[in-house]
Amino acid sequence: MEELYADFVVMGSGPAGQKGAIQASKLGRSVIVIEEDPYLGGASLNSGTIPSKSLREAILELSDFFGRNFYGREEKPREISINDLNFRLNRVLEEERRNLARQFEKNKIRVLHGTAAFVDPFHVVVGGKIKVKGDRFLIATGSKPRNPLHVPFDDQVILDSTRLLRIDHLPKTMIVLGGGIIGSEYASFFAALGTEVTVIDKREHLLPLLDAEIGLHLQKSLAQLHLKVLGRKEPAVIQRVKDHAYVKCTDGTEVKAEMLLYALGRQADVTPLCIHKAGLNVDKAGYIPVNALFQTEVHHIYAAGDVIGGPSLASTSMEQGRLAARHAFGVETHHFPTLYPIGIYTIPEISSCGYTEEKLRELGFRFEVGRAYYYEIARNQIVGNDPGMFKILFHADTLEILGIHIVGRAATEVIHIGQVAMSFNARIDYFIDQVFNYPTYAEGYRIAALNGYNKVKHKR
Repeated sequence: MEELYADFVVMGSGPAGQKGAIQASKLGRSVIVIEEDPYLGGASLNSGTIPSKSLREAILELSDFFGRNFYGREEKPREISINDLNFRLNRVLEEERRNLARQFEKNKIRVLHGTAAFVDPFHVVVGGKIKVKGDRFLIATGSKPRNPLHVPFDDQVILDSTRLLRIDHLPKTMIVLGGGIIGSEYASFFAALGTEVTVIDKREHLLPLLDAEIGLHLQKSLAQLHLKVLGRKEPAVIQRVKDHAYVKCTDGTEVKAEMLLYALGRQADVTPLCIHKAGLNVDKAGYIPVNALFQTEVHHIYAAGDVIGGPSLASTSMEQGRLAARHAFGVETHHFPTLYPIGIYTIPEISSCGYTEEKLRELGFRFEVGRAYYYEIARNQIVGNDPGMFKILFHADTLEILGIHIVGRAATEVIHIGQVAMSFNARIDYFIDQVFNYPTYAEGYRIAALNGYNKVKHKR
């Protein structure tokens, strides 16, 4: 058996593994990355974040989704084939894979393809053929769809989010089980294509962790796409009946469709690693426990990304991997930031940073709300008059910004203006005193700030 050595052995090449490996290399350490799949990038690049967002962009552009607003939403979407979407998707994936390979090559990071398994705390075996010794390890193997054994998955009718990317035609009808981020995103994508989509979830509304007002705005927008939500229902039977998917809920509700997407959560992908041989175990939820510096209970082994649980975002995983590598080699670092944006790429997209209105009430804050609706923003009229809103929550006495929530076009881009302001403890009048480019979506901050500040001013 061939034997290799590296200062830093990284298992997984997704966002956490990539940034951890590159950071260790920048610190002058030898690095080996072990990737189970034939392609670099992990689930994020090959079956998750990048494919889903590429698919979204292709759907919006090829269907002329925004342009149709000028002629009324009832205007039929342009005919799009699965080949049109796959062409765009594959171009993006190929380029991103090349970029990542170039980064690894530039930083002299060695890549081994195969399944890694610990044999003891300092050694892993890759594909049963190569034994690798490391001084420090980073477990960054990500997550996989939580697929129960009783669900009859195939590659044509009953699908998870990975299998969905391999479909050979666009369905006329679809059932989506799960109203979380993945389910809501894909449901909105296919609804925008004209597919008749039904979402089934045990909760009453999609994305219940959102600020309630934002969630309501989303659901109204999705209703315009004729997306149907069946809330407070749980599937009891999931079957393939001939060429259709069939679901029967515990209350007797029956739904049939051409395809079914099962999107009821993901789980840490740690089973093949044999982490018990390294002295590690998962917690009750199935994740690897770590401290604030992403160090496991075995001091030279770190873990980052989806294997440690939420927030399970590509952006947060990248920073976790980088910070883990810095701490592993004794370099000055900082704790993971408590303030970061969340982006949800439904149609319309959503992004938020900070507290929700419901959380502020629960904590007993005295707060006020400033709102700006997209129809008030000139830029929005120019590009298609999509529904949307800015919502800024701020302290009624100190005027400090406590939360920012945006639903609508460009939400995930313009949220960072609010994030930066909040990181410097800005007050609501900061946005009033600044000049914004006109016409832009960013102007929504100023409109919302004026709306909120005027409420407080008149109370004083």
